[in-house]
Amino acid sequence: MKTLQNPQSSQGSSQETPREAFPYRGRFAPSPTGPLHDGSLVSALGSWLDARAHGGQWLVRIEDVDTPRTVQGSDQIILQQLIACGLHWDEEVVWQSKRTALYQAALDQLNKDQMTYRCICSRKHIEETLRASGAELGRHEDLIYPGSCRNQNRQEEKAAIRVALPSSCVLQFKDRMKGVQSQDLTTQVGDFVLRRADGLFTYQLAVVVDDHLQDITHIVRGEDLLSNTARQLYLQQILGYQIPSYLHLPLVTNAAGEKLSKQTQALEIDTSNTDAILNSLRRAAIHLGLNDDRKELDKTIHEWLLMKANQWRDCYLK
Repeated sequence: MKTLQNPQSSQGSSQETPREAFPYRGRFAPSPTGPLHDGSLVSALGSWLDARAHGGQWLVRIEDVDTPRTVQGSDQIILQQLIACGLHWDEEVVWQSKRTALYQAALDQLNKDQMTYRCICSRKHIEETLRASGAELGRHEDLIYPGSCRNQNRQEEKAAIRVALPSSCVLQFKDRMKGVQSQDLTTQVGDFVLRRADGLFTYQLAVVVDDHLQDITHIVRGEDLLSNTARQLYLQQILGYQIPSYLHLPLVTNAAGEKLSKQTQALEIDTSNTDAILNSLRRAAIHLGLNDDRKELDKTIHEWLLMKANQWRDCYLK
C-alpha cells in the first residue's frame, strides 16, 4: 500500500529549517489498533493546538511496535482522518516497526552499562510469588515485579530483558495540567521490561528513544499514560537524554465511566462532510475546556482551528 502523505507538509521542511530553530517540537503518536474516535481525537487536537499556540512543530508517529495488536490499514485511516480534520503534520510520518535497530542500540547501551538483566518469569509466576508474600492482587492489576530473576544471571535466549532499578527510585516531575507528580518506581512498579521474551520492544523503551531522536520537547497526551511517565523519565536519565515537558489531558469516557477505546466499542469519528468534522472537533475542544460557540460552526475547518489555537494560548500558555 502506498503511504499516505500530508498534502500541506513540506517533505523537505526539516532540511530547509534546522530543528534547533524550533524551541517547541510536539507529536501525536497513535497506536494503529483502529480508527480515531472521540477519545483519541482529543489527544490529537490537544497536542496540535499546543504546538500551534507555541509556534512550534507537530509530528505524527505511528506506534506500531506491538505488532500483534496492529490492525492492518488502520494507520492509513488515522492519517486520512487527521488530514480531514485539518491537523497537518510538519515532517514525514515515522513508524516504530521500522525503527527496531534504534531501540536495540539503546538497549545495547544499557546492557553494556550493566543496567539490565534477563528474566524468564511468566505473569502466573509473578502472581504466585506476590501472593506468597502476602500481597493482595486486584483483577487486571499491574503487577509489581518482585525481582525473582534479578540476581540469577540468566542466559536463556528466550527471555525478557528488564531494567535494574536502584533500591530507591523516586521520580518527580511537574505536569503542566496536573501539577507535581511523584512515583517510587522501586516500590510501585518494580524492574520493568524493555524487551519482551518474544523479541518485541516495549512501549516504554521505544517511545523514549523516538522522542529523543525526533528532538521532542513537549509531550501532550491522555492521562491514561500519566503512570508511564516516571518510567520514561528514568530511562531518559540513564540514557543521557533531554527531559521533555509533559501535559496529560483528561480522558473521554463512556456512560459506564470506561475510557473510550476499541475494547469499549468506541465509534469512529465521522469525517464524511465538513459539518460532521466540525462537530467532532467541537466535542473534543469542549472536553479540553475551550469555549464553545455554535456560531463557530459557520467557519471553515482551518478558521475554526486558528480560533481554537488562540483560545488554547489564552488558557494554557499564561
